[in-house]
Amino acid sequence: MFDGAFGDAPDAVVVDGVATSWEALAGRADALAERFAGAGTVAVSGTPTLDTVIAVVAGLRSGTVVVPVPADAGPMEREHILRDSGAALVVGLPDWPEVTLPRVAVPAGGAGPGWADVGDDAPALVMYTSGTTGLPKGAVIPRRAIAACLDGLADAWGWTPDDTLVHGLPLFHVHGLILGVLGALRSGSRLVHTGKPLPERYAAAGGSLYFAVPTVWSRVVADPASASALAGARLLVSGSAALPVPVFEQMRALTGHAPVERYGMTETLITISTRHDGERRPGFVGMPISGVDTRVRADDGSDVAHDGETIAGLQVRGSTMFEGYLNLPEKTAESMTDDGWFVTGDAATIGPDGFHRIVGRTSIDIIKSGGFKVGAGEVETALLSHGSVNECAVVGLPDADLGERIVAFVVGDGADPAALIDHVAGLLSVHKRPREIRLVDTLPRNAMGKVQKQVLRG
Repeated sequence: MFDGAFGDAPDAVVVDGVATSWEALAGRADALAERFAGAGTVAVSGTPTLDTVIAVVAGLRSGTVVVPVPADAGPMEREHILRDSGAALVVGLPDWPEVTLPRVAVPAGGAGPGWADVGDDAPALVMYTSGTTGLPKGAVIPRRAIAACLDGLADAWGWTPDDTLVHGLPLFHVHGLILGVLGALRSGSRLVHTGKPLPERYAAAGGSLYFAVPTVWSRVVADPASASALAGARLLVSGSAALPVPVFEQMRALTGHAPVERYGMTETLITISTRHDGERRPGFVGMPISGVDTRVRADDGSDVAHDGETIAGLQVRGSTMFEGYLNLPEKTAESMTDDGWFVTGDAATIGPDGFHRIVGRTSIDIIKSGGFKVGAGEVETALLSHGSVNECAVVGLPDADLGERIVAFVVGDGADPAALIDHVAGLLSVHKRPREIRLVDTLPRNAMGKVQKQVLRG
C-alpha cells in the first residue's frame, strides 16, 4: 500500500512553508515507527505541520493505528478520544496539560525497516466523528478502504504524479488528511499545504489541483485577483459541505473552471463525485466512484423513483466503507440495513441520468411543514440568489400549527426580511418560503466550515 509514491524532489511535500522530499519523509517516518513498537495505537495532534504528516505515514508504514485528534479539541473531547481509542502514546509535544500518556518526539532524521507486512483489512486510522447527541464516535478505517477511495478518486479526477495538490485543510478529517495527504502520497503527486486556507496563499502556490471547503471558496471568489490566479490549474474540488450555486458560478467566471463537487462521510470516505472528464452541474455531486453503489429509500424502506425530484434517505455500500464504530457494536448495527447498506442519514435525489443531489441531513435539513417535506438546501439556494444575502442557513423550528416552520438565519448587507420571504416565494412553491428571517452577524461553523444547525435550533 502506497508503494512507489516517494520521490527525491526536495519540495515534494511542503507544509506551511516547511519542505521535504518523500524519501526524507519516509526515512523520518520509519525512524519514528521504531519508537511505536508495542504501542498498537498512537494519538497525533492534527495540526497543519510536517510532523503530523510524518506521524501518519509512520503509522501506515509500521501497521500502527493512528488516531488524529482535532487540533481545536477541548480537554473533555481529548480525554474521551484518548481513553476510547486506547492510545498508548502521544506523538510530539502538543499542549495537552491534562494528558499523562508517554510522548514520542518526531525525529529530525534517520531510517528504519520500511513497510511492515500488514494485511489490507487491518485498521489504519480511527477517526472520531460527532453526531447530534453524545460523545464523538470512533470510526475504524481499514487500509483497504483508504486505498479504494484514493484509487477511485484518482480515476474520477484524473489525478497523476504530474499534479501539484494545494490545500490548507485541517489534518484531522477525511478531506484534509486522507484525500489531502495520503492522496498525494498514493498518486505520487507533489503536495503543498498552505498552513491556513487563505486566498493569497492558494494563489501563490502554483498548483494544478486544489481542494477547499465552500467557506474557503467563498473567500477566494471574494478576492478576484487570487481567484484569477487559479486559472492555470487543472481541477478545483469542493467538498465537506454543499457549495452554494452562486459561488459555483463565480468560480467558473473568475477561474474559467467549473468546480468538481463530491460527497462522503467519515464512515464511508468519499463515495460520489463529478468527474474531470464529465459534466459538472451546480448543486449536484455526480455519480458513485468505482467500487461504490448507492440507493435512496423512503422512510418505510421502499424504493423511490430516480426522477431527480423525490427526496429520500441515501444509503451506500462498497469498497470504501469503515469497519464499524470502535467499542460501539450496537451503534454500528443501527447504522446498517439488514441487507448490508450503510444508512448515511443524508437525504438525496437521484436523477434518471444517475446524478445525485444531496439535500441535507434527514434529521435537520428535511423540514416537515404543513404536511410538506421541504429541503433546507433548496431554500438556502433561493435566498443566496438575492443580492443582499452573503450567507444563510435554514432550519425547521417547532410550530404548533405547521409542525415545523421554516426559519432562515441570514448574514447580509441591508437585508430586508419581508423582501427575502417574498423573493423565495417568487422562486419556489409558496409553502417553501421562510416564515421567519433572523438577521445575524455570523453563522456558527465547525473546523471544516459546516454550519452547526443544531446550535441555531437551540
